[in-house]
Amino acid sequence: MDDEWICGRLGEDEPWVLGAVNPPVFENSLFTFETAEELGAAVKDEDERYVYWRGTNPTVDLAQRKLAALERGERAKCFGSGMGAISATISSLVSAGDHVLVLGAVYGPTTQFLRYLEKFGVSHTHVDDLAAGDSAIRPSTRILYFESPSYMAYQVVDIAEVTAWARERGLLTVMDNTWSTPLFQKPLTMGVDLVVHSLSKYVGGHSDLVGGVVVGPSRLVRPLALQEYQLYGAAMSPHDAAKVIKGLRTLPVRMAAHQERGLAVAAFLEGHPAVREVNHPGLPSHPGHAIALRQMSGFSSLFSLVLDTESREQVGRFINQLRQFRIGVSWGGFESLVNAPALTTEESVRVTMGIPVGLVRLSVGLEPADALIKDLGLALEGMSA
Repeated sequence: MDDEWICGRLGEDEPWVLGAVNPPVFENSLFTFETAEELGAAVKDEDERYVYWRGTNPTVDLAQRKLAALERGERAKCFGSGMGAISATISSLVSAGDHVLVLGAVYGPTTQFLRYLEKFGVSHTHVDDLAAGDSAIRPSTRILYFESPSYMAYQVVDIAEVTAWARERGLLTVMDNTWSTPLFQKPLTMGVDLVVHSLSKYVGGHSDLVGGVVVGPSRLVRPLALQEYQLYGAAMSPHDAAKVIKGLRTLPVRMAAHQERGLAVAAFLEGHPAVREVNHPGLPSHPGHAIALRQMSGFSSLFSLVLDTESREQVGRFINQLRQFRIGVSWGGFESLVNAPALTTEESVRVTMGIPVGLVRLSVGLEPADALIKDLGLALEGMSA
């Protein structure tokens, strides 16, 4: 199926929609049945039968079907947040005594959750590459978890190579694909077992939604939908599912614009004397650019730069002088955002993750690129003033 058709039309012409131009939002918390026997049968299959909002809902179902189709997966399960999806996914695959291997830099709260699991007897190890993975793997290792491009540094890994390595060692792979969206990268087709996303970013696209999803084969997604999803209670609301559906309708157009503006801004910064490096996989100078071209069909507009300074004060001065970039967390919406880990992250965590003091993360929004470039240029000039 064509991705644009999936985003805009999949499931939206079915009889249950009743011809509505926007699919209906089912607000009811429960569904009733003609007989007690029918209810009893439905409860046993609550992931696919409409019983109670915490299980599933027609509006949420449609969002899940679209996301599964985009990722080329059998099944998707939407959650009330990205961390809801990540924590439920990891929990569904491990038991006390198991070990998780983490490749490269990953989203900070994911690491925090893995630390939280230590009190239940689940350990984890971070490694920078597969060679280190061979040394760190244990008989109890069950999962290889990674992102590509990676958190903050935006390093690219060869997904097919990673999944082949994991399969040879009997590990399941879980990958966070939020950066690329299902439009620009499809990890399941390269051997990844389960893919997770924060839907709060590009998929929602308007900074008015918090949500997450896990996509993969039914044999892995359905058990966690019936257990962790139900027990953790991180259910996606029908209204948030409706926002996902609306966000998907414009996702192909928005991602093309994000890509264009992000690359223009990154190219400008790469040539500026006050910038030490730019971490954007779409730039030919990026170490992983050749791999990215092979496994990705496009680039989003989230990347980092490293200012030529070791001074937190100068980093703060640079950020505070920006006028087009708003200061805040998250990314993927219309508005351009800026953030600096040296000013917001615990020092020990920053050092452990290898993040330089001068690293600044930019989320390039949909404002005109020339206005963003001018804004950055003025802030770089005033950084040392």
